[in-house]
Amino acid sequence: MSNPPERMLTTAAVGLLVGYSAQQVRDLERLGVIPRAQRAPNGYRGYHERHVTALRAYRAVAAAIGPVAARRILPVVVTGTVEDAAEAVDDLHAAIARDRADVRGALRALVSVLADPTDESDERDVMTIGELADALGLRPSALRHWEDHGLVRPARAGAARRYRARAIAEARVVAVLRAGGYGIPHISRVLDQWRTHGLTAEARDLLDARLSDLTRRSIRLLEGAGHLHALLDARQVEPARQ
Repeated sequence: MSNPPERMLTTAAVGLLVGYSAQQVRDLERLGVIPRAQRAPNGYRGYHERHVTALRAYRAVAAAIGPVAARRILPVVVTGTVEDAAEAVDDLHAAIARDRADVRGALRALVSVLADPTDESDERDVMTIGELADALGLRPSALRHWEDHGLVRPARAGAARRYRARAIAEARVVAVLRAGGYGIPHISRVLDQWRTHGLTAEARDLLDARLSDLTRRSIRLLEGAGHLHALLDARQVEPARQ
């Protein structure tokens, strides 16, 4: 016995199910975030449950990693191979794990510098601007920009910058807070407090809030992964419905 035909949904109906406007649904289709809609003889778009699943996956992934990155990932799941889709999702989880490790590392660096305020680093631990930029996954220009705003204070050996433990800790804190969306004035105030009063409650609260945000993103990504799995399953049976 053949399966009954799948119910066709209008653009507005799909949007209502996931909380998007009809125009947003059309835009996401154009970007490849959801599969192409079928066209009725009158030209109207027709959507199925797999389109709803793709939109729900996009919504959850966008909440975890942002809409720009989500718009890069979903087309891979919609049209790429299963292997490509699995690798893309693995990369998302790995990126959040790296961010979490960076925040914890920044906190440990602050505590370590406060325990040894002399900043007499072993010469083997002193970093050049290029080495520090590579370690943080940044361009050297970002470190120079932060230095211009007083966020990071490297030592100088002639024209060359030398980053000892304190400057490295500063750079790590700036990197994780900038990644969390904090502005330079806010970060500057927190660093000034740290330099004057040690690890203040505000500095610790900011880093703890960043960790909490990463936990939230991990949970939303798990939610998105469930929808992504359902979307991949739907692709396996899609040819039989066409």
